[in-house]
Amino acid sequence: MRLPQQALKYLSPAWFALPMGLAGLGLAWQRAVPLMGELAGAVAALLGVLAALAYGVLLLASLQRWRLCPEAWAEDLRHPVRHTLVAALPIATLLLATLGVRLFGPGAPAAALWWLGSLGQLGVSWWVLARFWRGAQAGGLQWASITPALLMPVVGNVSAPLAGVALGQAEWAAAQFGIGLMFWPVVLGLLLSRIAAQGMVAERLLPTVFILIAPPALVGVSLLELGAPRLVGLGCWGMALFCLLWALALTQRIRRLAFSVTHWSISFPLTAFSALTLRLAEPGTALAVAGPAALALCSIIILGLLLATWRGLREGSLLAPEPVAAIASAQAN
Repeated sequence: MRLPQQALKYLSPAWFALPMGLAGLGLAWQRAVPLMGELAGAVAALLGVLAALAYGVLLLASLQRWRLCPEAWAEDLRHPVRHTLVAALPIATLLLATLGVRLFGPGAPAAALWWLGSLGQLGVSWWVLARFWRGAQAGGLQWASITPALLMPVVGNVSAPLAGVALGQAEWAAAQFGIGLMFWPVVLGLLLSRIAAQGMVAERLLPTVFILIAPPALVGVSLLELGAPRLVGLGCWGMALFCLLWALALTQRIRRLAFSVTHWSISFPLTAFSALTLRLAEPGTALAVAGPAALALCSIIILGLLLATWRGLREGSLLAPEPVAAIASAQAN
């Protein structure tokens, strides 16, 4: 893939939220097979192909960006918010490995991809958290960097058991899961403190609030993979449901925003909630109705995101400079 250098300059790591959403949707459809039959498996396979294509295109384009626009990469790594989005790459890698295992069974290619994502996620988590030890003036922890996106580099670790158990790496996956579980409430506490002390995040970052749904949903699915009782999964489902309703309170404000790649923050959390709902669904229960309904809703939303992304790329409104006034103001406080 060859993009104009000016467009490459603005291809931030946030774009890997696109294969994250597609792979997450594929996993949710695969979870629907017991309730909806093999057609759901075929949809999951198609989504897996789309996710892999998006991942491959973005990876090649990102390598090209690193070669042609190294200063843009350096700026992303220094940015108080965008540096956390580097985690989207290893998380997308873990999700693709998980979807591969679910569709085709454990094998060497899936294992290699899983290890790449697992170690990459661990490295990104360490790098982001190591910045906390710096002072705010040296690019360390500051109010501007505390957004829901900060959940990605730490809570992405809880997705390791999704494929790790099937690949025979349950012990490592459980250990990595513990890292995310430890820092999830820490980041949530920091976020609420930031809102109390400095006010809400910038308007254009409001879609990232949906990321709050992902931790309890992923924790629930991963705990079930690790052998936890169903009631524990239901407890996580209740937390994820409340976070969904909490995020929906911002729907009207989000709808008024111009579309940007930040809107893809909505996609994966919804698919994670759908996957947990379908994982817990049993024939004849309320969740057996709620699961397919949640799956249909997030499928429609992701289709809308795909269409909006295609339109934005065609019109040239996406790979363009982002407004920075709100973040600069937060830093100045």
